[in-house]
Amino acid sequence: MNYRPGRIFMSAPHLGGHEKNYVQKALDDNWVSTSGPNLPGLEHDICQHTNARHAVVLNTGTAALHLALRLLDIKPGDEVLCPTFAPVASVNPILYLGAIPVFVESEANTWNMCPETLEQAIKARLETGHKPACIVVVHLYGMPARLNELLQVAEQYGILVVEDAAEALGSRYGGHQVGTFGKMGTFSFGGNKIITTSGGGALITEDAALAERALYLSTEAQYPTLYDAHEQISYNYRLSNISAGIGRGQIEVLEKRIKERREVYNFYKDHLSDTGLQFIPEPKNCFSNRWLTTVLLDPEQSKSPKEIIAALEEHNIEAGPLWKPLHLQPLFQNSPYYGDGLSKGLVERGLCLPSGSSLTEEELRKVVQVLRNALT
Repeated sequence: MNYRPGRIFMSAPHLGGHEKNYVQKALDDNWVSTSGPNLPGLEHDICQHTNARHAVVLNTGTAALHLALRLLDIKPGDEVLCPTFAPVASVNPILYLGAIPVFVESEANTWNMCPETLEQAIKARLETGHKPACIVVVHLYGMPARLNELLQVAEQYGILVVEDAAEALGSRYGGHQVGTFGKMGTFSFGGNKIITTSGGGALITEDAALAERALYLSTEAQYPTLYDAHEQISYNYRLSNISAGIGRGQIEVLEKRIKERREVYNFYKDHLSDTGLQFIPEPKNCFSNRWLTTVLLDPEQSKSPKEIIAALEEHNIEAGPLWKPLHLQPLFQNSPYYGDGLSKGLVERGLCLPSGSSLTEEELRKVVQVLRNALT
């Protein structure tokens, strides 16, 4: 990240004011470790917000997804269905366990996993003698996936679902918080997310046994004996009490941050719709936190996303491309893929605009003006 003075970032952290109170209390009480009152406090806050029964806070969203797959007993050689249009962090945990990602293409309305293509992929894998062990559904850029249809397909074939809601804390589908539909859900609190713990994540579930085991595996699986007994591979994945304190202050302003990000989206839509840019509407039943405002260039636009991003960069404005489809990445060149190439077409026309909740109207107007000039 380039920290030149006056820079307009794509998604900067935005503190609410109470974070320092929780952190100061932790320092005063000497809770400077991966234990302390802010940890169960933040877990309680997450459950209150999402209506999940159990939460375990961890040091990254990737750790949360890794643990979720581990808890489902994903083994080397197992196949896990996942979207190709997603960040690599949504798929790396599959590789950590020696499993095989099977990529499924997106659909045009939400840019998330296509239910019809998912079923085609399952049928094709069954014909090869491989029943997928799990489905990872990602809610991209804060937009909920078509959960009803995806879950119906999963249930029909008896496959469990994990939701990667790293970018979608606070987004809702049918009035319910994303992350609560699958067997487990995961969130990220990285520095560019809608709220942050300066790095961190969480796993949520309705299953008390899964939550207990997640906590156990994330704290090095120690049995309380005179000499700690270890019987299986485990991890040092617990969030720190200091970071959890930041999270407690952040979650207090989550609804405000969602409102502000949605206002950023609406500002761009109101001021740029006449340029030919295409904005992604919310389908029926979906409420997006609008973590990032993403747009598609007019098909007749002669300039590429790369050129538009460079033009914004000249004015100290950070923008970015869409996620490159993972089945096109060298790391996954031998992984199965099912789809029609839709995400490749999106990337060839897509942009992520500055979307932070702390953007001022003056900054937004600057982005609009520079973007207009770049487009014309």
